Amino acid sequence: MTFYFYDLETSSGSPRTGRIMQFAGQRTNENLEPIGDPDNILVKLADDILPEPEAILVHGITPQQTLSDGISEADFAEIFFNKIAESNTIFIGYNNIRFDDEFMRALAFRNFYEPYEWHWKDGRGRWDLLDPMRMMRALRPEGTKWPTIDGKPTVKLEELAKANAITHDNAHDALSDVQALIDLAVLYKKSQPKLFSYLISNRDKKTVAKIAEKGEPFVYTSGKYDSEFNKTTVVWNCFSHPRRDGAIVYDLRYDPSEWINLESEKLAEHWSARYGSEIKQLPVKTIQYNRCPTIAPLSVLDNESKKRIGYSSDFDKNLEILKQNPEFINKLKTTLDILEKEQQSRLPLDDEVDNKLYDEFWNDKDKAEMLKIRHSDVSVFEELQREIKNKRLRDMMPLYKARNYPNKLTAEEHEFWESRKRRLFMSGGENSQLSKLFNRIQAIHKAQALSKNEEYLLSELQLYIESILPEPDEL
Repeated sequence: MTFYFYDLETSSGSPRTGRIMQFAGQRTNENLEPIGDPDNILVKLADDILPEPEAILVHGITPQQTLSDGISEADFAEIFFNKIAESNTIFIGYNNIRFDDEFMRALAFRNFYEPYEWHWKDGRGRWDLLDPMRMMRALRPEGTKWPTIDGKPTVKLEELAKANAITHDNAHDALSDVQALIDLAVLYKKSQPKLFSYLISNRDKKTVAKIAEKGEPFVYTSGKYDSEFNKTTVVWNCFSHPRRDGAIVYDLRYDPSEWINLESEKLAEHWSARYGSEIKQLPVKTIQYNRCPTIAPLSVLDNESKKRIGYSSDFDKNLEILKQNPEFINKLKTTLDILEKEQQSRLPLDDEVDNKLYDEFWNDKDKAEMLKIRHSDVSVFEELQREIKNKRLRDMMPLYKARNYPNKLTAEEHEFWESRKRRLFMSGGENSQLSKLFNRIQAIHKAQALSKNEEYLLSELQLYIESILPEPDEL
């Protein structure tokens, strides 16, 4: 088994509207010793994407730089899936479960690769070091220096690196972040080898399910919990999620008595309340087994860690109240149904095939068609489209060709592409993507004093946007 630490820099915070601009990674052995040279790849930004100015200001990569020094998405996908995603590889990042992995799945989808197998099939796996660092701080902080920002604990990679004399010369450069992350993992393994070994060995959904479904309370660390208690609490599994591989857990820090008499509709208001909102949040959370949640049995708590997470006998009292009120658990099940129906009704109608990744899983016939598309020259795509059975694949083929082989477009295909960009960029007038983007750039100029480099980045971004604007509609 080997580990592969990786990080991305992207054009926005959403895999639906953004793209990977930089990919960096380093393979190590199980002792966290590097194997071979690191990967550091710029990916050309296709001209149907409008980068977010905030993203460009964070990582400092201009779209022009990706065009001059980068490779196409199709070429990068081939490198990743054929050379990097070896069997028996564990992919590790920092907030990768919620961010980087999502971008990688979207890239796989657009380029006709199965979007999930790279992190589970043939002995592969994944792990996210962010919540394990939070659990280390809460339970076993010895051997590591823990920074704060404005008096609050933080596990930001750059702050941890600085506090522990880890070289991190260029935060938000993907390769620099990867090298700092490996050093942080080395420090973790050296300082708390038992906890490190336990968490990395109990990251997959089967072992997570064993702990969560034992019927006993367990320790759970998540960014959703209070920083006052180091993002860690003790929860109890109320019931298995009826439609996902996971469970609904209750935070035993809070007395259930104030909730048990509320009706499901009212519970739904509190369950969906955002952090910082005036509405008090219902202390329940969905735990998804396949997202490497950071959990441990109650036996991991010692006297000092109990103090750090605020654990007391009240937790046991709250558990007894839950067990004595099965009707409340049933109301939570109804509440979950209400919330999921509301969520579905609020989803915007989206006809963009790029965003249909989660519509359905690929079957074996689909995978065979994907392989055929990847191995075919784009010059025969028009004919090949008539043979492909899966509509999503057919709809993606013209987009794939335009993004990766723009110089091979026919006049008709070029006009289709320009027409699509006009719709994407300009539909909606003042509410169009393009208008909103220019307004954001202006707002950044007004809101803060910019450095010369920041002025340069925004200027380059504006020039780039102007260069990719679609040709006027001759009609």
